[in-house]
Amino acid sequence: MSLSIRNQLPGTVTSVTTGEAMATVKARLRGGQVITAAVTADAVKDLGLAEGSAVHAVVKSTEVALATGPVSGLSIRNQLPGTVTDIAAGGAMATVKVSVQGGELTAAITKDAVADLGLAAGTEVVALIKSTEVALATA
Repeated sequence: MSLSIRNQLPGTVTSVTTGEAMATVKARLRGGQVITAAVTADAVKDLGLAEGSAVHAVVKSTEVALATGPVSGLSIRNQLPGTVTDIAAGGAMATVKVSVQGGELTAAITKDAVADLGLAAGTEVVALIKSTEVALATA
């Protein structure tokens, strides 16, 4: 299956915590970072997710926020440090490519946000992704 979602980071499941309806799945990405996905308990069962399972963390670019440094006091579990490699700006929106350890993320943010944050190639950023916005695909 091919997807229009460009953010597909390979990793290995390190833990699964299942509740009545939902589960949290932690996976270590190739670069060593840990990403958390909140998925249904049925998805854990259907995909056969367990410690050691190979997965791809899949995230739409519209669900990736950027900060110019680490952020505390947030419920957002996934904070991946990286470096801006490219910016393609249109009239209102921009896509910002960020190199993270083990891969690349694309964030779709407003052109105003790019200007306000002073983003340019080489800028150090932190990609912020809510765990509920991370889908998992088995490899």
